Formats: sequence, C-alpha cells, structure tokens
Amino acid sequence: MIKNLDFLGKPSIEKISLFVGLGASLFVLGVVDLLLNSFFGFNLTSFLPRWLNYLTPLIFCFLGLHYIRIDYSGNKNLDRLNKNLNSNWFNSLLSILIIFSLILSIPPILDWLFFDANFSGETKEECTGDGACWIFIKIWLPRFIYGMYPLTEIWRINTTFVLLIGLVILLFVSPQKYKKYLVIFLLFVFPFIMINLLSGGNFGLKWVETNSWGGLSLTFIISIFALIFCFPVGIFLALGRRSSAPVTRYSSIGFIEFWRGVPLITVLFMASVMFPMFLPDGTYMDKLIRVIIAITLFEAAYMAEVIRGGLQALPRGQYDAGKSLGMGYWKLHLLVIMPQALKLVIPGIANTFLALVKDTPLILVVGLLELVGMIDMAKTNPKWLGFAAEGYVFAGVVFWIICYSMSRYSQRLEKRYKTDR
Repeated sequence: MIKNLDFLGKPSIEKISLFVGLGASLFVLGVVDLLLNSFFGFNLTSFLPRWLNYLTPLIFCFLGLHYIRIDYSGNKNLDRLNKNLNSNWFNSLLSILIIFSLILSIPPILDWLFFDANFSGETKEECTGDGACWIFIKIWLPRFIYGMYPLTEIWRINTTFVLLIGLVILLFVSPQKYKKYLVIFLLFVFPFIMINLLSGGNFGLKWVETNSWGGLSLTFIISIFALIFCFPVGIFLALGRRSSAPVTRYSSIGFIEFWRGVPLITVLFMASVMFPMFLPDGTYMDKLIRVIIAITLFEAAYMAEVIRGGLQALPRGQYDAGKSLGMGYWKLHLLVIMPQALKLVIPGIANTFLALVKDTPLILVVGLLELVGMIDMAKTNPKWLGFAAEGYVFAGVVFWIICYSMSRYSQRLEKRYKTDR
C-alpha cells in the first residue's frame, strides 16, 4: 500500500485511513520539532543544512495538512477542519503560521501573567522576578474603581450602581404593563437621582466635586448618560435627514456631517476650554456635564447614520400600508417603521455603543481621570514607577469584558427579533 501511495498527488478517499494517519503524524512531528527547537534547544533535523532546519517544522506541518485535505471524506470533524483551516494550500499555510505564532507566544505570556508573577505583598520591593507585579493593581484598585472620590463616601457610588442594576433586572422580569413606567423612570428620573446622590450637597450628604470623580465608576457614568441621550437624538436626526422639509433636512445633514467630520478629542477640548468663553458672565456649567453633552452629540451623529440605514432598508410598502390605515407621521414611525428599522440595525447600534465606551478614555485630555487616566496617574507615582504594563493590561481586560458583554447581548437581541424575509 505504501508503494502505491502518491506523495505529490491529491489524497483520495479510498485510502483515507492511510492519508489521515500519515498527515496527522507529520503535523505532530512538525509541532514537536518546533517545541523542542524553541524551548529546549534540541533539533530533530540537525543533520540537515542549518538554513533548512528552520523550515522543517513548516514543511512537516504543510505536508501533514496536504495529506488530510480530502474532499467530502464523510467524517464530520475532518470535513469541518478542512473547510475552516485547510481548504487549499494557501489557507493551510496561513493556519500553520498562526498556530506556530500561538505556540511561540502563549507560553511567555502565561509566564509573565501568572507563573512568574507576584500576587501578594504591599510594596514595590516585594515584586521580584520577571513576571507581572499584580501587587500594583491590588494596592491601587480602589482608586482605579472610584478615582479620587473620598473613600468614606464611596458607599454612595455603590448604592447608585446597585440601584441601577436592580432596576435593570426588574425591567426584564416585570410584567409587560409595568415596563413602560420603569423605562420612563430609568430615562427621566433615575439620572437626576444618580447625580444628586453622587454629587451630594442635599439631604445632609457631603458635597463632592466632579473633579474628584474618576476611575471605572466615571467610565460607567459617562457611558450610561451618553448612551441614554445619544440614542433618541440620533433617531430624531435620522428622521430629520429624511424629512421632506428642506430646513429640517439640511439642518440635520449639516449637524451630522459637522460632528462626523471632527475628531472626538477636538470636540472634548472645545467643550472643556472654548465653550465656557462663550457663556454669559456669571454662568457656570460643570466640566463633566459639558463632556457628557459633547460625547452625546458626537455619537448621536454616528447613531443617526446607522438608524437612517435601517429606515432606507425598509420597503416602500410599509409606509404605504401605514398611511392606508390613516396613521399620521409620528404614529406611523412609532408603531410601524421604527420598530422594524431598529431591528435591522441592531449590529450597527451595538457597534456605536461599543465605540462610545472605548472613547471614554479620551476625557483624560480635559483633566477627568477615568480608568485609564487613573492608571496614568498611578504609574507616575514615585513609589510605583515601572508598572505601566500591568495597569494597561488590567484596563484592557476590563474594557474587553464590558464590550464583549454588550456584544453578546446584542447578538441575543438579533436572534430574539430575527424574522425571515
């Protein structure tokens, strides 16, 4: 059987056991050769010329994937592997290079993150070895979460977010007839309760300036308010851009194109530095409010374009059907058009929300220290110099968890409201 084996031709299903066995053996041999050579300095093919030694793992794995590339083998797992990773020689080469990169990079990363890292201690001097110093994160964690907010008053931040989480859970589990009242409370009443509880000055609560707010809690505060307000503003802008009234249409187009044409960092700088110069004497607007308004208007322009795409995707018959029932403009859009349009653009809306959350670190340029800003401040502390990498890894993990959770929820919404057209 080995004599009749065509090593250069296309593998056939008639000899599937032989080809799969040979291919798997060659692939494993290539991976083992790479591991031994990279981590133990031992070369299985040391008898070959030196320039060829570096290529033997790639050659072994390439031949191995070639021999298992059997079309319609009848084996579900083999067919799935060939379809996704090994459909042709170019894809197999890319797959091998990715696998090799993971093999070479993951062990050092794990060593730095866990095996050589320091987890216990209270000072910089206790960080020994070549791994990460997670003592830095442990010591600064309260500041990373609450910023410079007085530690004796952080119960107010905790209470606010516990109430918010409780209301959101109640919104999902409550009967349908009560949901609209909860939505109205969350959108129009709870934000004022949150601001009063966090800032204080009323009901015997100590006044805390917004300059002291910071950390992850400030990231959530800005994101929540911007998400709440940019969505309805984006809807009105999208409707305005499609309006038949020239003044409304061109005003909406001008607003959208203006805000989409400038960088967010410029918008924040203008809101923080330039805008107060145009206010009348004696008029004061808190910096945090100005930043929230700036981010809201900026993201609303992008939201408007996403929603406009959903409106344009609907067939004209939906508009005609609503008008035939005697519906006016607002009733037609509220009950017929907008629910269908929003359902079509859930991925785009989620993408805009994710971009908003990830843009919040830019408020550092105006002196507000959210999570990344607090990390930048902590890394310059004389007692903790040299641990910026740990802080940025921590921030990256936190943002990934937030954004991944939002992404998964948007996928659930897509499946829930999916209709075959």
